[in-house]
Amino acid sequence: MTKINFQNIEYLSFGNKKQKQSYKILSELDIFETLKNFTPILVGTIPLGIDNEKSDLDIVCCFTNILDFRKLIEEKFSKQKNFSIREDLFKNNLLVANFFIDEMEIEIYGSHIYSTQTNGYRHMIIEDRILQLADSKFRQKIIELKKDGMKTEPAFAFLLKLEGNPYDKILELENYSDYELIKLCAIKH
Repeated sequence: MTKINFQNIEYLSFGNKKQKQSYKILSELDIFETLKNFTPILVGTIPLGIDNEKSDLDIVCCFTNILDFRKLIEEKFSKQKNFSIREDLFKNNLLVANFFIDEMEIEIYGSHIYSTQTNGYRHMIIEDRILQLADSKFRQKIIELKKDGMKTEPAFAFLLKLEGNPYDKILELENYSDYELIKLCAIKH
């Protein structure tokens, strides 16, 4: 099983077309260098290579002071196309900034939760394990479901026949062994 270091965006430069485009955008704007004090990690479908034309760049960050984080985001990105920023103080002091670069939407999420403990990162790690263990047909089915408009976690839950809230159910797979995941996917090696 090939393990990707998702905490370093270099892997994008060797990926599919969307991953290479993402790497170019992130590198040219020096986004990860700008956010380095907030432990930025790219999460979602693009790192997993199950993206589609509507996929955006989701970056999770961790801050200790929301005002410092907001100030940096506004200073560095407020001039970008369709920039917006919002806070949800009831959800872990969550701050979300959106903007576009070369028609690619970038969404930056900041909270008090350490980046590798966010649900976005945890979902991605579990989904990556499943994709590594599953056959190529499984990956293709995920991509097809996403093209039909289904979100990522519901697509995985659907194919794995997980009932209940798909976001919670995917997290429940975190401690499954590879054998248990293979069995769940009904993969024959």
